[in-house]
Amino acid sequence: MAKKEPAPAAQPEPAPVAAPATAQPAGGGAELFVSKACSSCHGADANTPLMPAYPKLAGQNSQYLAQQMRDIKSGARNHGQTMVMKGVIAGVSDDEIQAIADWLGTL
Repeated sequence: MAKKEPAPAAQPEPAPVAAPATAQPAGGGAELFVSKACSSCHGADANTPLMPAYPKLAGQNSQYLAQQMRDIKSGARNHGQTMVMKGVIAGVSDDEIQAIADWLGTL
């Protein structure tokens, strides 16, 4: 009679793979406001702009601010005042725009 091989040990079930988290911008809105150079023109407090023609952003509606930034980035809002902003906002992602706008709305 042939000798039976022992049954292999049961393998553990693989751990379930978590759904990928939604990408969040590194740093909060306050940090992004500084790192993306927003504070250079709009002031560290977002209320003391470098030039009188630059808008005070502190406390404005976050959805309004986000839309203005998106419109400048896309070219939908395009006039002399947006030329400098267009160069800066080009390096800001949509998630970062929203994070900055959300933070500004809390000031």
